[in-house]
Parts: sequence; structure tokens; C-alpha cells
Amino acid sequence: MSSIAATDTTISTSRTKVIQPAWVRVMHWINAAAMIMMIMSGWQIYNASPLFDFRFDHSITLGSWLGGALLWHFAAMWLLMLNGFAYLVTGLVTGRFRRKLLPISPSSVIADLKAALTFKLSHDDLSAYNAVQKLLYLGIIAVGIVVVLTGLSMWKPVQLHWLVSLFGDYPAARYVHFVCMALICAFLVIHIVLALLVPKSLRAMIIGR
Repeated sequence: MSSIAATDTTISTSRTKVIQPAWVRVMHWINAAAMIMMIMSGWQIYNASPLFDFRFDHSITLGSWLGGALLWHFAAMWLLMLNGFAYLVTGLVTGRFRRKLLPISPSSVIADLKAALTFKLSHDDLSAYNAVQKLLYLGIIAVGIVVVLTGLSMWKPVQLHWLVSLFGDYPAARYVHFVCMALICAFLVIHIVLALLVPKSLRAMIIGR
């Protein structure tokens, strides 16, 4: 009887344990909305002056025309920058990034990647990230910083000429910005697929538990 009671207590505790605090959930969904708006409006801006021999279908763009897309893009840009900055500061101050994303090593990434590809990676403990998740989250934070910097350099190339020079020149900044956008899209696809494969992780990001 005592073992059954202990098991019931463990299950009850796991169900009431806060996996994602409120500030993480709020900032996560704000970032998601801002990023989707930026991607869709960015595709419309790209269509006005494409870098490659293709254009994005009008049905998946935002803004209808170049001027409208720029308005959406700039509005979402400020939302993403302010919310993203608050997320970074809060994550560093609270120690969440240190606890969640460190330590990480190449060997742990390779081991967890092999486990994931063979469907042997455990998802029982949502409060701890595996090495692959750590790598993805660290990588997307870095990509997010670069996409903001390249975006600013394209927005104010004269005033921020020193920032443009970090990427070589204006055309190079455009290519870097596009590559970062593609990486963010790939991350979103992987993120959504994983959420669908492990529904309780999505529930935790909605209700926290």
C-alpha cells in the first residue's frame, strides 16, 4: 500500500510541477506571433527584389504589396526586438538559460541525435532538455541575434554603416538575412513536429504544467 501511495504522490507531483513559468509562456507566444508576421511580410518584401530565381506564392505572404509588407515587417520587428530582448535578459538573470542549456558537448549531441533518429530518446522529463534541444535552442538564439542585426543594417544602411560593414556590404547582409530566415523556418518546422510528437510539451507551454 505504501508503494502505491508513493507512486500516486509521484504522479500527482509530476502533474502539478511547473514546467514552463508564466513569463516563458507569454514571451514564447509573443515571439512566435512576431516571427510569423516577420517571415510572411519578409517574403513579400523579397518578392519585390528577389535574390534567387524564385518568388514566394502570394497566399503565404503578408502585406499585399511592398509598402504594406514593410509596415507589417517594421511593426513586427519592434515587437520581436523588445520581447526578444526581455526574454534574453530574464533568461540570463533568472539563470534559466544556464540551467536549461548548459552544459552541452559534441559527444552528448551525437548520442542524443542517434537516440532521436532511432526513436529511443526519452521524453519523460520535460523539465530537462536533451543535448539536441540545447543545441537547437542555443543555435536559434544566435540566429535570431544575427537576423536582427542584418535587418537593422538593411533598414538604416547609411546611419548604421558600421553594422553593414560587419557583414561585408549591403548585398551580403541581404543574403545573410535570407539564410537566417531559412534557418528560422527550418527550426519552426522541427519545433512544431516535435510538439506534435510529444503533445504534453505543447500542453506545458500553454498551461505551464
